[in-house]
Amino acid sequence: MVIPAPIRDRAALGPGTELEVTVDDLGIRLERVASPPRLLKIGRRLVARPTAPVETRPMVDVAALVEEERNRWP
Repeated sequence: MVIPAPIRDRAALGPGTELEVTVDDLGIRLERVASPPRLLKIGRRLVARPTAPVETRPMVDVAALVEEERNRWP
């Protein structure tokens, strides 16, 4: 399956990224497979810490995604 480069860039999909494929009544959905976070108790709170190494986590510019979404609507 070929995913166009702009979509791969926006979703931070690199070579070897694992995807889960789901089929439903509306179509096909591709989702990144992510390792679950580890819950740590810090004080009286539970804090979720990622288990994936830093170098394998996608770098996503959230502000750019929000701005792009805002610009989609007139």
